[in-house]
This record gives sequence, C-alpha cells and structure tokens, in this order.
Amino acid sequence: MDWQSFLTTEFYINLGISIGIVVLFLIFRGIFAKYVFQLLLRISRKTHSEFISHFFLSFEKPVKWLFIIIGVYVAAKYFPLFAQDNALFLRMIRSSMIVLMTWGLYNFASASSVVFVKLRDKYRLELDDILIPFLSKTLRIVIVVISASVILEEFGYHISGLVAGLGIGGAAIAFAAKDAIGHLFGGFVIITEKPFTIGDWVKTPSVEGTVEDITFRSTKVRTFADAIVTLPNGTIANEPITNWSRMGKRQISFNLSISHETPKKKVQTIVQRIHESLKNNSEVHPDTIFVTFDEIKDNSYDIFLYFFTNTTVWGEFLKIKEEINFTIIDILEQEGVIIALESTRVYVDSELPYTQKSQSKEQKGELSLGKDS
Repeated sequence: MDWQSFLTTEFYINLGISIGIVVLFLIFRGIFAKYVFQLLLRISRKTHSEFISHFFLSFEKPVKWLFIIIGVYVAAKYFPLFAQDNALFLRMIRSSMIVLMTWGLYNFASASSVVFVKLRDKYRLELDDILIPFLSKTLRIVIVVISASVILEEFGYHISGLVAGLGIGGAAIAFAAKDAIGHLFGGFVIITEKPFTIGDWVKTPSVEGTVEDITFRSTKVRTFADAIVTLPNGTIANEPITNWSRMGKRQISFNLSISHETPKKKVQTIVQRIHESLKNNSEVHPDTIFVTFDEIKDNSYDIFLYFFTNTTVWGEFLKIKEEINFTIIDILEQEGVIIALESTRVYVDSELPYTQKSQSKEQKGELSLGKDS
C-alpha cells in the first residue's frame, strides 16, 4: 500500500477538523461546567427542592462526559480512513450513552433516600430508617442489572438464552451460595419484623452495642469498646435479640445493709424517708416504687429498693442513679445510721462460754488419751 497517497492536503485538513471538533466540545464541556451547570444549580436551590438539586448533582459528571462522546461521534465523520457508520463504533457510542445514563441514575439512587424521606413525611408512609437505605440499594441494583442487559442486547447477546444457560447450573450455584442466600433472607426478616433499627442499643449472644448499618448480607454493630462487629444477617436473625432502646423505663434494684445497732424506729424512719425521696424525684417512674425492710441477716438489717427511671439512655440513667445514691447517704448521715460491713468474729479461748470451754478441754483430753494408747 502506498501510504504517500494518503498523506494529501485533504487528509491533513480532515484530521485537523476532527481534532478541532474534539477540542471545541472540550471547550463546551468547560463552559457548561463553569457557567451553565452552576446557573441551573442556583436556580434549583432557589426553588427549595432537594429533589431537583440532587438530580442535577447526580448527572453533573455524566453530562460532562456526554460532551466528549458527542465530540468523538461528530469528529468521526471527518476523521480520515474511518467510516462513521461503522457498526461496532455505533454500538460503542450507544453503549456509552447507556453507561452515562446508568451512572447518573445510580448516583441519584444513592441519594434517593432523601426522596424516600420526603415521600414518607408527605404521605405518612410507614418507612423506617432500615427500609429507606434498603430500598435505595435495591433500586441501584435494579438500575445496573437493566442497563447491563440493554448493553448485552446491543452487542447481540440475548438475555433469554443467557438465563436459560445459567439455569442448567442453577442448582449447583444455589447449593454453593446457600449461606449467602440464608443471610439475604435474614436481612429480609430483620427489615420486615423490625426487631431493631439503626441507632438502637441491642444485645445478642454474639454482640452488644449500637446498630450502625444494615445491608443485604450483614448488620454492623458498634460495641461499647468502640469496635465495629459485622454479623451475618442469617446469624443475628436466628438469635434471641434484646433491644434495650425500646424499654419504656429502666430498672434499679439493690439491697441497702445497715448496722444491727440501728433501733427499730430509725429503720422505719429511713425506709419512709427513702421512699418519699424517690416518690418526689421527677426522674423516677411513679408507678413502681418499693422500699421495704426486707431481711434480718447475721451482720445487718437489709432494706430492699426496687424502682425505675423514666429515661433509658445509659448516660442519663447513671447520672440519676448517682444522685439517688447521694440522697440515700445524706439520709443515713442525718439519722446517724452506718452501713453494715460483712465481718467475721474470732473468739479466743478466754472469751469462750463455759460450756464451749468444757467441750474444748474434753476434746483435748481425748486427744491426749489417744496419744498415751
């Protein structure tokens, strides 16, 4: 082939036109990004519509690439030694358009939780914080699957035949992926039955902490040691789950041991005063308050306290419990009563009663007789 025949003036002119068209569309791309897009974004923000703003932001990068694809397509008409109507080239251009559309919709679907929240608040739909991200992720998967199938059809791959081919080994694939499928169904169980939601404090045999995220396959829980534990949904759905965040109130229960030297009247006064202090405390749930003289032990009189706080928040609960303990100490100090300590009394031989001394001596005598024999 004589390459010199191609290197004509017309060749260089067409090549220059092709490059110029691409450069021109790159300039259009820069103008759009700097002026047109910013203007559209400002207008959308003035409408106070988050939907429109998210739509523009989601399609910002795909539209920038659209200028390049259009520039390449137009430039191909003038590019030397290349036919614009080439079948493979046209398929690639159409597939690129589909990819850009998918990219924009995918971005928009990732922010679509905002849309779901708006719809929920406007129409009072029963969508909680678990279901909204789940629907958003499902929508993104649907967008990708549909786009992939359209692109495959564009290149001549028939989806029906592909699905039929996959059906031959479907049983083997299902058996190999049974654990993954089990975790997926576990995610559906968690979302439908709603034993907990994002932000709840939960406890299972495997973990205790605050739920941070729920996906198709797993649930992420942040423990009180500030570590993230990722549990498969199939595992957590089959375990007993305690949701501490759904408590209406939080229990406090303990025994207060006071000294045996405390007179009966003092014990009655302490019981009454502690009960009154709890009854008048706005942070204590008024329905269930028990303060009773419960038991006489070897070293103490025991007063039993059983009540609930209105709050279930761990930090607030500890603060209220601390204040109640300080109040109890004040009452004991004002009444001159001391808290009993567990102790063991040791007797020396001179302090033993007469009968115990006699028994001790007899035991010693038996021991000595045993030695003589």
